[in-house]
Amino acid sequence: MDRLRSPEELEAKRRSIAESRDPEKPCITICDGTGCHAFGSGKVASAFKEEVEKQALESKIDIKVTGCHGFCERGPLIVIKPANIFYQRVAIKDIPEIISKTITKGEVIDRLLYTDNTGNKIIHENEVPFYKKQQRLVFGNNGYIDPNNIDDYLFLGGYSALSKALTSMSSEEIISQVKSSGLRGRGGGGFLTGMKWEFSRNAQGDIKYIICNCDEGDPGAYMDRSLMEGNPHSVLEGMIIGAYAIGCHEAYIYVRNEYPLAVKNAGIAIRQAEEYGFLGKDILGSGFDLAIRINRGGGAFVCGESSALMASLEGRAGEPRAKYVHATEKGLWNKPTVLNNVETLANIPLIIKHGADWFSKIGTRNSTGTKIFSLVGKINNTGLVEVPMGITLREIIYDIGGGIPNGKKFKAVQTGGPSGGCIPESLIDLPVDFDELTKVGSMMGSGGMIIMDEDTCMVDIANYFLSFLEGESCGKCIPCREGIKRMREILTAITEGKGREGDIELLEHLATTLENSSLCALGSSAANPVLTTIRYFRDEYEAHIRDKRCPAGVCKELTTYFINDKKCPGCGLCIKPCPTYAITSDGKGKPVILDQKKCIKCGSCYDVCKLGAIIRN
Repeated sequence: MDRLRSPEELEAKRRSIAESRDPEKPCITICDGTGCHAFGSGKVASAFKEEVEKQALESKIDIKVTGCHGFCERGPLIVIKPANIFYQRVAIKDIPEIISKTITKGEVIDRLLYTDNTGNKIIHENEVPFYKKQQRLVFGNNGYIDPNNIDDYLFLGGYSALSKALTSMSSEEIISQVKSSGLRGRGGGGFLTGMKWEFSRNAQGDIKYIICNCDEGDPGAYMDRSLMEGNPHSVLEGMIIGAYAIGCHEAYIYVRNEYPLAVKNAGIAIRQAEEYGFLGKDILGSGFDLAIRINRGGGAFVCGESSALMASLEGRAGEPRAKYVHATEKGLWNKPTVLNNVETLANIPLIIKHGADWFSKIGTRNSTGTKIFSLVGKINNTGLVEVPMGITLREIIYDIGGGIPNGKKFKAVQTGGPSGGCIPESLIDLPVDFDELTKVGSMMGSGGMIIMDEDTCMVDIANYFLSFLEGESCGKCIPCREGIKRMREILTAITEGKGREGDIELLEHLATTLENSSLCALGSSAANPVLTTIRYFRDEYEAHIRDKRCPAGVCKELTTYFINDKKCPGCGLCIKPCPTYAITSDGKGKPVILDQKKCIKCGSCYDVCKLGAIIRN
């Protein structure tokens, strides 16, 4: 690689890359994000390369292994460009046919196409309902880029925003653009990014730091991981622009150690950026110097909090500190520090390249741009979605997510990670942005969305999230350490049929104490799942406490299964899945018998019976 020493050399390099590529040449892009990799996409990619070599088609077909395409439910995914033919759940046995039919003859293989809810086969990626309503500004390039090849990023205009920032904009102008764009932090706090940068630039001291937070720890959330795995240069470009704007010459990427592919790809990207001259001394001949290092986090959820993360980066225990001193004044090693998450930084090149006005017109007035959400739980189409702020929950869940499996009813969605709130079906037309989610007791968080159906017990869900937070609390402050534990104990008792009158009020009182007294956001927001489930599903709490009954049939101590003799034909379908042999039969045609003493209330019989002969109460 030749070091690029000026914007002119960068553009010459970009033209050279473009001239070497044939836009009409078939290119098979294979998603190898962590989700598809678990489905065997690595083996699929190797098999494609072997088949192309076997048929001596290397000069006629390109194979590109990319990062996550988003539709994780359907992996392994491939998209054949430039026609954008979308094949899902591709297996090694399908590869010879794809080469011989689709690539060579232009024929579409029906069985590999996506089938929508009406039974229609969809050929092109952009017409798949999962993608159709998305606006993939930040995440879309994942499907075009080999994350280990910087030339792919340059071909799509990569580092042009950096070139513009270094050669034609002052630090004040960069910060002004970011402020005018309205970009708010995508890591959970939602603080205005431009203001954070301005505070740090104006802070006292010559040494300043910028940190990229890739310590994503929310259950079900993996947006930052997928961006860092699939398009690390977009994050690096945002970091370099931010560092130039605040006067920083040393930066860090803090990555969870459980993200080995993100660590690997970020490391390769840093080395390539250094070789091309986007990092190191005299970047693009501007006189600006910057070094970026990777630091692996130990997996503590609390280290997603800014001061705890910085303590961990310094080699100390990951514990938060009081916020009367801001990180922009005294952060890492007591120097002014900017901490932004992966998605926030990946938005920066777009703002610098297209302008603040362009960006601010996307989304809502106080929540501009797009947001990447991980859509998981009881939903047909799981994966990562990027949508404009202000889109409704209904559009995300039904138009993009494909609705609830098995004809079940939608019950609630939990947004914002374990400290977020549970939003009921009655609010399904709520616009999704920072302010609207806060109004209903939830929050944006990093962007996790966990969908729940009618078989979900909301008391049990609140208990689950509190159990997670109890284990992740650093224990430094008493309200968080003891308050979360006590709330979890009360919730556990309620789910076990030991709830008492006054427990709901006690939970609300403890929640207020946590909110007002905890040292960091882990504790102050920990009660959100409890408060929102009480607010919107109070009848379920009352049923558990007063009636000793779990309406959803989830809490075993409060659930009993019976046989409806009038509906049971004695088919015996429920006998085999019973793990304790609690169900027996006296003969064909007679109702089965359920021994309550042996029944462990696992629900296996209820799940297999389609005749309504198993009653859950």
